[in-house]
Amino acid sequence: MPASRSYDPLPSYQPVDGRVTVGWPALAADLPPGPLVLAVDGPAALDWTALADGLAGAVRAAGRDVEPIDVRGHYAAAADERITALPVPADDPFFTPLSQARVADLFDSPPRPERPVRDGVALVYGPGASLCGPDLLWYADLPKRYAEAAVSKGELPVGVNLGRPAVPGDLVRLFYTDWPVLDRHRDAIAGRIDRWIDVQNADVPTALDGAALRSTLAHLARGPVRTRPYFNSTPWGGQWAASELGFTPQSGNTALGYELIAPEAGVMIGDKDAAQVEVPFQLLCVAHPEDMLGVDVHRAFGTSFPIRFDYLDTMGGGNLSLHLHPRERYMREVFGWPYTQHETYYVTASEDGARVLLGLTGQADLDVMRRQVEDSIDNGTPMPVEQHIQSHPATVGQLFMIPAGTPHASGAGNLVLEVSATPYLYSLRLYDWLRKDAAGASRPLPYEHGFANLDTARRGEDVTKDLIQQPRPLRSGEGWREEVLGALPDMFYAVHRLVVAQGCDILDDTAGRFHILNVAAGEGAVIETRDGRTHTLAFAETITIPAAVGPYRVRALGGDEVRIVKALVVEP
Repeated sequence: MPASRSYDPLPSYQPVDGRVTVGWPALAADLPPGPLVLAVDGPAALDWTALADGLAGAVRAAGRDVEPIDVRGHYAAAADERITALPVPADDPFFTPLSQARVADLFDSPPRPERPVRDGVALVYGPGASLCGPDLLWYADLPKRYAEAAVSKGELPVGVNLGRPAVPGDLVRLFYTDWPVLDRHRDAIAGRIDRWIDVQNADVPTALDGAALRSTLAHLARGPVRTRPYFNSTPWGGQWAASELGFTPQSGNTALGYELIAPEAGVMIGDKDAAQVEVPFQLLCVAHPEDMLGVDVHRAFGTSFPIRFDYLDTMGGGNLSLHLHPRERYMREVFGWPYTQHETYYVTASEDGARVLLGLTGQADLDVMRRQVEDSIDNGTPMPVEQHIQSHPATVGQLFMIPAGTPHASGAGNLVLEVSATPYLYSLRLYDWLRKDAAGASRPLPYEHGFANLDTARRGEDVTKDLIQQPRPLRSGEGWREEVLGALPDMFYAVHRLVVAQGCDILDDTAGRFHILNVAAGEGAVIETRDGRTHTLAFAETITIPAAVGPYRVRALGGDEVRIVKALVVEP
């Protein structure tokens, strides 16, 4: 039996039918002989000049002529306006919808370089380079967390946003325009990529050829897979992940733990202590949607992986903002997401007296509440939050249901596992405790959106009855049980819990729909599939069980009972 182990911040998987190569010279050496047009496509937020210099230099060192062509110099004059997501209403200072533009909209017509003479290489590089009709297509990638970290430090450089060569970097633009446009483009060309290049170290990139990439994705889509976790800092963040898991805070705290947020998650491929490439988790869903999601879930959600797991760490921190998320129709018509941001909070750890704010009180007066929100913004007047919003004990093991439109906040002193629908960009904040950021500015409060989406039908005792459910037995056997922690007709997914005694195991089955598991208590578990794969999962780790896995076994590790939070789609 595998031994229990501690949290692994860098889970990785071996490539199938290939190996990870290292450095620009190795990439240049792998180019086929003869004249060719090589396109290197990728996101806007990487150092394309350094990439072109490194690759061109290696090609020349190999004795070949090379002509670098920066595709960004061929964008249309109106490229920025063509792809920009415009807010609804037009003067909204907080949010835009997700852009529906295509990378092709950047061009009047993409460049079509002539094939060089003899053994030369025409190197076309930059976002949209694949549209030039190349002989060979490579994709260079830098995980999205790098751009986010740069923004938080005020280091996002000029020209980092798509189609804006002379404008300082902007995070709203990154989230709502660049990433939707570029992600769709990457997904559309994924099947044609001849080499995947990871440029986290721009001087010494790592790479995996296209055939090995596709073989590896096919293998991973049929077995348990963990994404690379990371933690972001915020004004309210705590210290739990730093003290318990060993993460180093970027800006003083470990507020947001990205366990599995599909649009940003990556999977590490390569030897554990050697060269690796990181590829987007989303590629698994694009290449193998039915294996990953299941037929019914794929039909309902396309290639969008619809559930996310993340940590909200306020241990030693402060309260989250009081906020809510858009209701279904509003999310679709105003913001452009086809489904909305239902959430749940599972309390993994809490300090004495910690609370969760959830739902309207029976006496909440929305006119008074709105005036108090405006007074806090205009005059810095503290808002009496519990006059309007219920406060509940943050009991370890309790699940709080948070359907769209429900006001909520995790209080100080909690570690909350947020089991939620994947959309994550539209937090409609009403109040932020008069808090300032590192620059001394107040966080934006899009309260008009908030009040437009506030669900006023569920309040008072209905909040406790509907949203703070008690575990319900689903099935049980010797040394194990599965219980339903929360399910609502409003929400397309349910949250269960597997409870497995020391030395015991439980059989489960995806039955055609993916599962996500998180070890919420105990030392850990080992997952065994019918094709002989095993995967050890430590306390606090999260793993996806693709729909194609079918039957699997979960065995408790260590000397204590193990509790595993499980989420699955129930109503696609």
